[in-house]
Amino acid sequence: MPNPPKLQYPFSAVIGQDQLKKALLLSACDPALGGVLISGNRGTAKSTLARSLADLLDNKPFINCPLGVSEDRLLGSLDIETVLKKNTLKFSPGLFAKAHKGVLYVDEINLLPDHIVDLLLDVSASGINYLERDGISHQHDAQFILIGSMNPEEGALRPQLLDRFGLYVEISENPDLDNRMAIVESRLAFEKSPVDFCKVYEERQNASKQLVRHANHTLKHVQASAEIKRDIAQRCLDAGVEGVRADLSLFRAARTCAAMQGRKNISIEDVNAVAELVLAHRRQETPQNSASNTPSNTPSNTPSKEEKNQSRSQGSDNPQNTQTSAQGDWGTMPSEETAIGLTRQLDPTKFTNKNELHFQQKKKL
Repeated sequence: MPNPPKLQYPFSAVIGQDQLKKALLLSACDPALGGVLISGNRGTAKSTLARSLADLLDNKPFINCPLGVSEDRLLGSLDIETVLKKNTLKFSPGLFAKAHKGVLYVDEINLLPDHIVDLLLDVSASGINYLERDGISHQHDAQFILIGSMNPEEGALRPQLLDRFGLYVEISENPDLDNRMAIVESRLAFEKSPVDFCKVYEERQNASKQLVRHANHTLKHVQASAEIKRDIAQRCLDAGVEGVRADLSLFRAARTCAAMQGRKNISIEDVNAVAELVLAHRRQETPQNSASNTPSNTPSNTPSKEEKNQSRSQGSDNPQNTQTSAQGDWGTMPSEETAIGLTRQLDPTKFTNKNELHFQQKKKL
């Protein structure tokens, strides 16, 4: 008789972490947002909330991606021998296939090789896993919510990879005294009797499930006015983001937020509620701010045009200045010496006439 599935800590029972809860709910309502990246120290409920999200998706699969995962483990594998002998495709599912319609969680994603992170983001964005081996190809649907967590003290992701995550949450605050006590008591109660503990939060869990289902179905009916679209574009422009991926993510997040509130039109409040989740990891310093931060009284090592002209004219009058300038300019190669002939001092008294002297000088040269 198979063992019953292990109960997960309820999503609604987690104390605090409101921003992270909001980001996860947004992704559950609209997986097209592009996943969630969570940055924070250990013991901040990152894994607990990620695991409990699967329960809000009607117990869809939750797949944990190990740190040393390979491409074959993610993509799956094809049995080439079976194809050649029996002309039958034999596909062994990978993690992408197992996570279809569910959650794929990657802890310490910043420690994975870049090409593995690229692969995760590519399949998450397209929703299709394409596999090709020895001229034989296979593809299948792979629609899942990608959740990555990282400890910033252990390294960061490249900006190109950061930009591809739809939402970003940074957990920096520590719980106060009362919350710490409440968290410990709640966890001990769950470990003592998981069934009884989950029953206490059953009503809240069902309400969250209904919220996700309703928002997912009404999402396509939510509209945005021209003023809202302009406001979204202006926010992304002010943040100095590259490309328009941030604009799309901000629009989708605001639309999902409106759907979760039961509205058919996006409001400024919806944009305000999700703007930091979308722009926090994409925000860059604009050129105007960079110029204003540069001290105006800082001496410049680059000579002006007048100084260059003056130095050039002085160098043409004085050979020593030319040599000194060549040695003083870092990175400047000295000019190569060119042989113009050998010289030798001759005694004019040994020659009887000027013609003979001239002939001997040419002969020596």
